[in-house]
Amino acid sequence: MDDVAVLPRPARLRRGGGQLVLDATSTVSGSGPGADAAVSLLRSLLAPATGLWGAPGGEGAAIRLLDEDRDLRSERYVLRVRPDGIELSSPGPLGLVNGIQTLRQLLPPAVYSPGPRREAWVLPEVEIEDEPRFSWRGAMLDVSRHFAPLDFLYRFVDVLAMHKLNVFHLHLNDDQGWRFATHRYPRLVEVGAWRAETKVGHQRDKAFADRYDGTPHGGYYEQSQLRALVAYAAARNVTIVPEIDLPGHAQAAIAAYPELGNVGPLEVWRRWGVNPHVLNLEAATVQFCKDVWDEVMDVFPSPYVHLGGDECPTSEWRSTPAMQRRATALGVPVEGLQNWFTRELSAHLLAAGRLPVGWDEILEGGELPKGATVMSWRGEKGGIAAASAGFDVVMCPDYPCYFDHYQSSSPDEPLAIGRLNTLEDVYGYEPVPAALAPERAGHVLGTQFTLWREYLPESRQVEYMALPRLCALAEVAWSAPERELGEFAPRLSGQLRRLDELGLNYRPLDGPLPSQRGGTGVRRRFDP
Repeated sequence: MDDVAVLPRPARLRRGGGQLVLDATSTVSGSGPGADAAVSLLRSLLAPATGLWGAPGGEGAAIRLLDEDRDLRSERYVLRVRPDGIELSSPGPLGLVNGIQTLRQLLPPAVYSPGPRREAWVLPEVEIEDEPRFSWRGAMLDVSRHFAPLDFLYRFVDVLAMHKLNVFHLHLNDDQGWRFATHRYPRLVEVGAWRAETKVGHQRDKAFADRYDGTPHGGYYEQSQLRALVAYAAARNVTIVPEIDLPGHAQAAIAAYPELGNVGPLEVWRRWGVNPHVLNLEAATVQFCKDVWDEVMDVFPSPYVHLGGDECPTSEWRSTPAMQRRATALGVPVEGLQNWFTRELSAHLLAAGRLPVGWDEILEGGELPKGATVMSWRGEKGGIAAASAGFDVVMCPDYPCYFDHYQSSSPDEPLAIGRLNTLEDVYGYEPVPAALAPERAGHVLGTQFTLWREYLPESRQVEYMALPRLCALAEVAWSAPERELGEFAPRLSGQLRRLDELGLNYRPLDGPLPSQRGGTGVRRRFDP
């Protein structure tokens, strides 16, 4: 691709010998139902650095955006840059948004600056035909363990969009904090959004076994704030998928409403790890969950919603007579209560026209809920089982898709939860497992990375752990499966210059990527 450093790699790119210069006289035009919104987005992205607003123009405009109005869901686009102008066309508005991100990458990196820059705004002559490999290209951010300010969530959306990642999986509750303000249950944020203090050091480090920072921590989002974030993301082809993780990881909710639990009043948890305190599954508690989800769905229009379902110990249910009676009344073993709960809640979501997503534990203890999508995080085994049974899956195995793991074995790396997921590991990942029958491969919707925040209290730390591994995962999710690190490396270097302009705190590369040092760059496959 010569000097055209587009990331993720387009499906087809042809480089010409000319160039186009944008200046104060350059005009923009749009045609088709989604073109006006695309023109507005283009102006908002280019104006801060260039000062070029792109005055309205007709058929002879320097930049012409065409929504062909054939397929609202298509992300395909064709971008032609010639010495006499730019034409960007797509079957629908989503493709225009993707093409705009590519067009932006054809300009000098300074175009990403938040303030005015004196540059020659020159684009190479090029023709690009492009579309994604996977429909689910995602990122999960945990805002429960450590609250994320709203301005960072907007910044996170911008980073996803510039890499053509289109799903922002937002983990809104856990034992350590509840972040979604509901109208019906105000104590969820009055009480559940705040913990007295936070664990110091690594959970497994005995030297810090009983050490805490003594500082209250918390925060939450009003529904109006989240609606605005959802709209901002949607304009950039990013869908926010909310997660309310139950019936485990529920101590913040139980602290707010003790009647939801099994053992009486609890505080919002100050530690990390798998918590034995879970919801009881009495009728009133199940109704509470449905009420909460009704409010969540009113704020988030995403067709997919995530009901959690991971790491739910059954010890309290086994030792509580009330839950033993409940299991008997429902005709399930105690170990099957979570599966019953998941199916009950999934039916509620399906009745509302939404598709439930759950961590791969929802495969256990009984029948997989109708219409469910499985998020395979404990390796690939759960994803293979679900896809083989005809269910859709999102592949996000902890190795290599958990970005809260270390990026290198250097002792200088900041504290992380453990293990090692390098940039090379991420770039070598293949989301469609070799063990999956070819006729079931279509059930793999895509992949995503995951950022749990036990050890990432600050936004700058989140950026450091996400980048540049995010760049590699974006290419895995978008581009063809045949990949070479040596070909990726110069385009990554170009992308890092753009991250510099945005002021993002990425982890610097240790040196040339392996295949630049004579390696083969062979794709790696990760066993389930």
